[in-house]
Amino acid sequence: MSNLTDKELIDELKKRFVQNKDAFKEVQDLNKKLIKVNKKLEDSEALKSHFISNITNEIINPFASILALSKSILSVKKENWKKVFSMVSLIYSEAFNLDFQLRNIFVAAKLEAGEIYPEILNVDVKHLMESVIESFNYITKKKKIATVFKFNIKTENNKPFFFKTDPEKLRLILSNLLSNATKFCYENKKIIIEASIEKNELVISVKDFGTGISLENQKIIFDRFKRLDSGIDSIHRGHGLGLSINKALIDLLSGSIDIQSELGKGTNFTFSIPENESQVSGFAFDGNELFFDDNEDLDIESETF
Repeated sequence: MSNLTDKELIDELKKRFVQNKDAFKEVQDLNKKLIKVNKKLEDSEALKSHFISNITNEIINPFASILALSKSILSVKKENWKKVFSMVSLIYSEAFNLDFQLRNIFVAAKLEAGEIYPEILNVDVKHLMESVIESFNYITKKKKIATVFKFNIKTENNKPFFFKTDPEKLRLILSNLLSNATKFCYENKKIIIEASIEKNELVISVKDFGTGISLENQKIIFDRFKRLDSGIDSIHRGHGLGLSINKALIDLLSGSIDIQSELGKGTNFTFSIPENESQVSGFAFDGNELFFDDNEDLDIESETF
């Protein structure tokens, strides 16, 4: 630079000053981004820990209840045998819930590992839906909730309606929606389940008349790593598996899900899935049998149009 004039030297210094200023600003911006990323990672780890902790509770608590109740039954004297019926009912309730939660946990694990794929069969939709509704019969009776099933799909001579999709995943999606509906529907109210075909897509809705969901929570309700406020947190039983799994499974089946809700009045979940175009020869009538089955009569009002 010894050959530079004073003016050239000043210009060069100005140029380098501007470059250094821009570089310093880039470093500052990058540092801000790193701080945000680090904060998100910390939040994610905290929420995952909360998630795992609550999953553990969902498994341990029903097991503890089943063991305690079973032990109590063994100590009941013959003259007090009537007490056994109520304890057996509680065992069934805890076992049903445990079975339900384990199914969600297993599917969540497969989703995280990327090891879940559609298994397409010709599904008897009405039979599958009635089976799912029946499995919640004990809970709805206990809460005095009427279940109305409207099957708005016409067939010739009342023949079964078959739809090409994954029966096990369809069953779990509907089960999760019914589970939420029964938890938050007010006593002596009703749950309405409807099925129809629109533009070659199976459309199913589950509507309850209960506590409802705030607009804020409707935006994040399908994210299992989001912590919801007290008005809806119990929908997830602490870990938010059910609805997040529904979203993932519906996406897997190339479908969509929508929520309409008003606080104090109830919630309506509607999902639709297109019929799979694969050529399949297998048939499914019930999706997947429950580990613990309910032999009570089906307590639903079924309407077919």
